[in-house]
Amino acid sequence: MTRRPRSIGIILHVVIAVLYATGHARAQGQGISDERILFGQSAAFSGPARNLGTEMRIGIEAAFREINTRGGVHGRRLELVSLDDAYEPEAAIANTRQLIEQEKVFALIGAVGTPTSRSAVPVAAEAGVPYVAPFTGAAFLRDPKWRNVINLRASYYQETEEIVEYLTRDLGIDRIGVFYQDDSFGQAGYRGVRLALKRRNLEAVATGVYPRNTTAVKTGLLDLRAAAPEAVVLVGAYRPVAAFIAWAKHIDFEPVFVTISFVGSNTLIRELGPAGTGVFVTQVVPVPLMDPPALSPGGSVTDTTGRMEVITSYRQALATHDSDASPGFVSFEGYLAGRLVIHLLDWCGPRPERACFLDNMKRTEVIDIDGFTLRYGDDNQGSDAVFLTVVDADGRYQPLRTTGNRTDP
Repeated sequence: MTRRPRSIGIILHVVIAVLYATGHARAQGQGISDERILFGQSAAFSGPARNLGTEMRIGIEAAFREINTRGGVHGRRLELVSLDDAYEPEAAIANTRQLIEQEKVFALIGAVGTPTSRSAVPVAAEAGVPYVAPFTGAAFLRDPKWRNVINLRASYYQETEEIVEYLTRDLGIDRIGVFYQDDSFGQAGYRGVRLALKRRNLEAVATGVYPRNTTAVKTGLLDLRAAAPEAVVLVGAYRPVAAFIAWAKHIDFEPVFVTISFVGSNTLIRELGPAGTGVFVTQVVPVPLMDPPALSPGGSVTDTTGRMEVITSYRQALATHDSDASPGFVSFEGYLAGRLVIHLLDWCGPRPERACFLDNMKRTEVIDIDGFTLRYGDDNQGSDAVFLTVVDADGRYQPLRTTGNRTDP
């Protein structure tokens, strides 16, 4: 019998120990311990957009709590640390650095806004940190050069295409104005409207703007009223959009009002009250607010009531996490973001790393979250679904139709 020299055995043990320690240290540096995986969020928790950050956080935490009560992902619980950037780009940069360098998070999730994401994504990319499910449909995040970005939702181009299609084809309106936030977010939405109009040989009849984190809407309102549009597309957060609509109705300026998902739908109708009746809003997740069946993309799994199973899962998880929270579009999007990272981590097995996490985005053709399906391509975007809704006389969102076709500029 041939015996292996004792020195070789010792060397092998040392090599194995070093490799294990190196891998363990790398995991620790990526926000992973034996007990937990840490995620970071920089979002608005103060200022006029604060409800967006709060609702995204509640949804993510509901999904994390749901999986943690089942033992976590391969035995590790998921945790979230959130920092307030007040929807300001400079604060988003500082928070992103703190989350990566000091908190040592595994990934960033649930950021709120285009200007903040535009500032934070390069910081995350340089550090190789995944940037998951930001609450924005901005086109720049769909650029394949951002290999660390994982978008959940449809783009602003898709939302504005649906808006213009509905106004022109279904309502027969061709005099359309645009009111938008004067920054990268508002300009992204405005460009989407212009492109959709151009495809129909139309132009916006007038525009109005307002500064971010303000409700200084009166000048833009008067600019639009002077052109007498039949419809106005509003690209902004809930407070300035609500102020615009309320002031418009006060001065008897009542075109069709349509806005996009970033507005924060639940808060918008609370701000508007009865003045919200008849306002159209595009959503990027199914309607989670009502007991009757909500519209869903073709082929989606539904429960016995006709709803997507994920709506029932979300409502149960939300009630367990925060019994005072009301179901809403923003927290539902946060919940879906949490469920998405759970899927990606689960596929990585008991030794997750960032590279595996990002690679899993394209591992399969379909990621099925209880009927809400995601398909990733070169644009780093999982869902193309847009859900058009309208506020009824009772202040509830009623679904009108769903589209899932990609529209490129």
